Amino acid sequence: MSFQAYINNIKAKTGKSPEDFKKLAEKKGFIENGELKPTLKAGEIIKWLKDDFELGHGHAMAIYAVFKKNKQTIEVKGETKFTNKKPVKKNLKKNVLKNNYR
Repeated sequence: MSFQAYINNIKAKTGKSPEDFKKLAEKKGFIENGELKPTLKAGEIIKWLKDDFELGHGHAMAIYAVFKKNKQTIEVKGETKFTNKKPVKKNLKKNVLKNNYR
């Protein structure tokens, strides 16, 4: 299942988008100034998402990944979509390989 499929299933089940979950996480005190609190453990967020929204572990981890900004977003026809790729790492890997094998 793709990351976007996880997000689509979460929205279908809960009626909430990742942005909605971010707002709720801010109200709970998990996120401050758009960033996860540094002392917060992933398990606390996962437990909240499982308990309050009946999400499975994988779906809860997908929302956590959005909070950690581990996913790149793109706009498609006015809708936010997520990709599985982290372009910074991809470019780093490409540069490392390029520089090590000249």
